[in-house]
Amino acid sequence: MSSVSKIVESAAVYVASLSTSSTPREKTNYYSSSAEIYETVSNVLDYRGPSLAASIISAHFSGDREAAVVLDVACGTGLVAKQLVTQGFKQIVGVDGSNAMLELSRKTGLYKDLKQCLLGEEPLSVHWGLFDVVVIVGGLTIGHVPVNVVRELFDFAKPGGYICMTTRDSCDNAEFKHALENELKQMEEECLWTCVEVTKEREWIKIKPERGYNYMTGIVYLYKKI
Repeated sequence: MSSVSKIVESAAVYVASLSTSSTPREKTNYYSSSAEIYETVSNVLDYRGPSLAASIISAHFSGDREAAVVLDVACGTGLVAKQLVTQGFKQIVGVDGSNAMLELSRKTGLYKDLKQCLLGEEPLSVHWGLFDVVVIVGGLTIGHVPVNVVRELFDFAKPGGYICMTTRDSCDNAEFKHALENELKQMEEECLWTCVEVTKEREWIKIKPERGYNYMTGIVYLYKKI
């Protein structure tokens, strides 16, 4: 099998893994085992979540970007940080459950600090109310980070700070998406934050990389803490 075929096969396995109801720890083990090829697979799948989230944050953020402190949750190998840096953000703290992923993030030199934590199962040792931007791309979905982590993300942001989240709009993720959106709405009704933007992107990630077409839809949510 050629190297290209192996990458495409790995991409297909990755897409299939998104649809399984495994536990967050099992998912973390999967990401650790595939850390070295994760970015290559993301490129094959034309994964647009990181760039779209960074662009939406950039469109609304009006403060000093070089001084702004960003918390990149489920940071993986640093795909979101790479996009944020192109938008002028420099002070980025990364969090991920996989040490293998964190090692690759560390090599990018884009993070001022990196922390290992499996959100939803372990407490994250960062100060509440510290961050100008909190972002989680790819983590809020079935079998990954639970919905109740959203309130932790809120706590990490400073008043007036932004919280950017994404999820997939697919049949297997429908129940999770419904629960997530109920929580987001409930927190808005509690006057904790205001909704800034919700964007649906139909070409979020390829689901049949071997054919070069068919995309899964994704959604970006941006909220501002009151």
